[in-house]
Amino acid sequence: MGLFRRKAKAAVQEPEQQEVQNPIEETGTKDHAVYTTLTFHEEWDLEAQEKYVYRFRHQQLPPLNPNQISISGIRLVEYDNDVVVVAFIRNSLEKAVRFEHVDLLLLDEQGRPLAKKQFDLSDIGEIPPMSAMPWRFLFEETDILSEDIPQEGWKIAFELKAKPQEHKLDLDISWENSLSEVQRERLEQLVSDLPKLNPGEVNFMGIEAGFMEDRSFAVTVLIRNGSEKQIKIEKLPLAVEDADGDVICQGGFTLDDFFVKAQTSKPRTFIFPAQLMAKQNPNLRTWKVYPPS
Repeated sequence: MGLFRRKAKAAVQEPEQQEVQNPIEETGTKDHAVYTTLTFHEEWDLEAQEKYVYRFRHQQLPPLNPNQISISGIRLVEYDNDVVVVAFIRNSLEKAVRFEHVDLLLLDEQGRPLAKKQFDLSDIGEIPPMSAMPWRFLFEETDILSEDIPQEGWKIAFELKAKPQEHKLDLDISWENSLSEVQRERLEQLVSDLPKLNPGEVNFMGIEAGFMEDRSFAVTVLIRNGSEKQIKIEKLPLAVEDADGDVICQGGFTLDDFFVKAQTSKPRTFIFPAQLMAKQNPNLRTWKVYPPS
């Protein structure tokens, strides 16, 4: 129990808790302007007049900078409670691009989301280099986020996912002040070496356990938050199981202002009073701690 023993005790009771980022499309400067060539999907069977309209709208688009993937909406039509957006997917790279799943946002003039949906664009195939291809996007009623869809001032945009945050160690100030540099480095390395959490997953990993002088039982737990939001834990039931599969102690803890930041792991020591010990000589060769169901 020497490495992470804490003096502070949690109160124990008898057994009984993506800012959306919108891309800004840059238009090409005089020295680096890229004018795309209009191309149509091979399965689109268009009348001559329809092709003329697309060519006209394509000619009105501003040029791009080199090495850009862009989307520009040209028409919005409401069908009952659904919305269809016609847009050009534009490619100013020197090579063809192919899409699979893409998250798109329909935005109002102030950049507020009107609709959001993930589209499977594998059917489009390749968008040739330096080209633009029109495509239709159906936002169904369940994708709509606003009661009113304006006919003017809207735009369609790729939803840029924030780069996954690196999972780090989170320490309360009391831990910061009491751990040695070596202990802190060991905890940081432990957090770094653990398997990655699934999105939104929160789990509990025991890292140290043992009896204290008064025969109470101390368990240091690493609370791991794999979500993108800070979590607050107010009440936490815990059980400890030894290598024999026996539950050696169980209790409920009340925590005051205990938060675990997004994508961090925070250690906490829980003290089970001696009277809660169901097994006086547990097999601690291996053990685990978990919130009982």
